[in-house]
Amino acid sequence: MKKIIIVALVAVFFVECTTVPITGRKRIKPVNDENVLPASFAQYKGFLEKNKLSEDKKATQQIKEIGAKISKAVDHFMRNNGMQKEADSYRWEFNLVEDKTVNAWALPGGKVVFYTGILPICDNEDGIAAVMGHEVAHAFAKHGQERMRQGQMQAIGGIAVAIGTSGKSEDTQKIWNTVYGIGSNVGMLAYSREHEAEADKLGLVFMIMAGYNGEEAAEVWVRMSKKAKGKKVPQILSTHPSNESRIKALKDYLPEAKRLAAQFNAQEK
Repeated sequence: MKKIIIVALVAVFFVECTTVPITGRKRIKPVNDENVLPASFAQYKGFLEKNKLSEDKKATQQIKEIGAKISKAVDHFMRNNGMQKEADSYRWEFNLVEDKTVNAWALPGGKVVFYTGILPICDNEDGIAAVMGHEVAHAFAKHGQERMRQGQMQAIGGIAVAIGTSGKSEDTQKIWNTVYGIGSNVGMLAYSREHEAEADKLGLVFMIMAGYNGEEAAEVWVRMSKKAKGKKVPQILSTHPSNESRIKALKDYLPEAKRLAAQFNAQEK
C-alpha cells in the first residue's frame, strides 16, 4: 500500500493546473493542441464521409449560420483577452447529419455536428443557438483535451494499484482492482457532469453575445425533459446533469450571462 501512495503522490505533484476562461474553474492542464487537433480534424472528416449529411438545405444553412455567429463571438472574446494563438488554432465547422438520434457534439478544435433528431427539441432559432453555444463551449473550454489528460492520470492510478498489490494474493488484487475500477469510472462520470454544467454556462454567455435569446436555453431542457417521458438515470451515475437541475442552473445563471455578454461585446474589437 505504501507503494500505491508514493506513486499517486508523485503523479499529483507533477500535475500542472490551468484556469478555464470566464468560469475561472481550476483544471488539470489539457493535452496540448498539437497532439490532439490533427487527429480530431481527421476523425471529423472520416465521420462526415461515413454519415449522410442532411438534404434539408434550409435547416443545414441555419445550422451553419448560427454556428458561424456564435464561433465569431467566441473568436472575438479570445482575441480581446490574450488568446490570439488559441483563436488561430480553431477550424470551426458546422454540419447537420441525417440521424433521428437526439444529439449534437463537438470535437476539439471547433468541429461540430448536429443530428436532425435534435431539431424538434431545439424548436426554433434560439433553441438551436442554445445547443450550439453549449457545443462550441466544449471546444472553447478544451473539455476533450482535459478528459484526455484525466485518462492519462487514470492510467497512472491503475499502474499504482498494480504495483501496490504485486505479491499479494489473487483475491486481494481482484478486490483492489474492482474498487479502483468503480471509483475511477464514477469519477470520470462526475468529471463529465462538471464539463456539461460548465458548457451550459459558457454556452449561455456565447449565444447571448451572438444576439440570441438566452431564456430559450432553459426551455430546450424543458422540452428535453418532456421528450424523456419521465425516464430518468440517477444523476450520480449519469454523464449529464439531470434535466431539472440543468433548467434551474440555466435560469439562475441567466442574469450573470447577460452581464458578461454585454461586457465582452463592449470590448474594443
